[in-house]
Amino acid sequence: MAEQPLADVIVLFGGTGDLAQKMLFPSLYSLDADGFLADRFAIIATARAEMSREAFVAEVKKSVGARADLDAKVWARFEQRLNYVGADATTPEGMAELKVALGEARISIFYLALSPSIYGRVCGALAQAGLATPKTRIVLEKPIGRDLESSKVINGEVAEVFPEDSIFRIDHYLGKETVQNLLALRFANTLFEPLWNNLTIDHVQITVAETEGVGDRWPYYDEYGALRDMVQNHMLQLLCLVAMEPPSDMEPDSVRDEKVKVLRSLRPVTRADVQTVSVRGQYAAGMSGGASAGGYEAERGQPTDTETFVALRVDIDNWRWAGVPFFLRTGKRLPERRTQIAIQFKPVPHSIFDGAAKADLAANRLVIDLQPDEDIELLLMNKAPGLAERGMRLQSLPLSLSLAKAYSGPNARRRIAYERLILDVIQNNRTLFVRRDEVERAWEWIDGVAEAWRESGMAPKPYAAGSWGPAGAFALIERSDRAWYD
Repeated sequence: MAEQPLADVIVLFGGTGDLAQKMLFPSLYSLDADGFLADRFAIIATARAEMSREAFVAEVKKSVGARADLDAKVWARFEQRLNYVGADATTPEGMAELKVALGEARISIFYLALSPSIYGRVCGALAQAGLATPKTRIVLEKPIGRDLESSKVINGEVAEVFPEDSIFRIDHYLGKETVQNLLALRFANTLFEPLWNNLTIDHVQITVAETEGVGDRWPYYDEYGALRDMVQNHMLQLLCLVAMEPPSDMEPDSVRDEKVKVLRSLRPVTRADVQTVSVRGQYAAGMSGGASAGGYEAERGQPTDTETFVALRVDIDNWRWAGVPFFLRTGKRLPERRTQIAIQFKPVPHSIFDGAAKADLAANRLVIDLQPDEDIELLLMNKAPGLAERGMRLQSLPLSLSLAKAYSGPNARRRIAYERLILDVIQNNRTLFVRRDEVERAWEWIDGVAEAWRESGMAPKPYAAGSWGPAGAFALIERSDRAWYD
């Protein structure tokens, strides 16, 4: 990959919001602490609220201190990078104030930590102010629309101002160490790639489980639901990384071309099969974390057909994955917080063992944990130590690639996923960002699921808070004589 010119300023629109304060400023501070920010690199936050620079810096220090141990020398340097502009980013007048603050910046990053509904207006104002130059890079937070039609509108508005190679659509899951390690695991080792197909893999499970409820986020959540909020971006991105063909190299478009091919190969969900390949759920009252928890409708204050749980069987119609089902599930108010990919291999074709050892025999499984702990485990069969009355006993033992155990020093720190992604924007590396056709292909498939639900009148089934979802989620996978990996 050719060396790219480094950006020298980042402007955070929505700089007083939760995302900026909890994730973006701590990430930028950590990049500074690790020596990744050039001496002249500047950080400008802008929002509608009027605030002095001193008050803004105090807020940032509080936010960064909540996520990291502040080093006096690093903070003194980082503090000098900070500036704040109170302005309406959707107007030429607001952008004029920002232009003054930018000064002689050569390569600017505009990070839109805003509602996607105003992306077009902000981009238009940037263009009117003369701030949209060929060297400008713009970062878009998800969700980009709530269906294919609205996504095309937003993408089209941004594309009127910025070319595709200047647009960075961010999915923070792709910044996680273990997600990137999935690429290394597959393509930097001769061990796995020859086995990564329907000849040796039985099925794949992807779980994104959350213990928290929706709470006061229900106005947003009620518009999107679990399908559009989690499956459309995070889960389909994980599926693409598992299922993609080896790219020719690590150039951004080489990787993203292969992900788009996976999305093009997803078997559509239709009204005829939606009842057997999908489950919708909504949490009701129950016990979560040892305490009683109310249902989603109680939090919202009235009945709704928004799903807080989705389980899907996804089939990829290509040569590599024909006959290998991918089972996806995600939900709120589940028993534990977990993001995990489980690759279940087929059993050995013939067992040479008999007696107890034959009963002990289990198929190998590769388990990739993204949170709360980052780990990769390969479960292998091993002779159990000791003597047995007849023959031997077998047991399954994990071969672990735990990041926490393997690394010490600065690399052992649990990084915020945004650190990797912000650094990539600074360096103009688009590999871990989502291309427009990728977003729209994902929405096309998701719209098909939502339409099948609507046509079949498939309403969410209630499940108790603290459980693993409706009973139908278990039936979904058990129909194929498989079970969820819990």
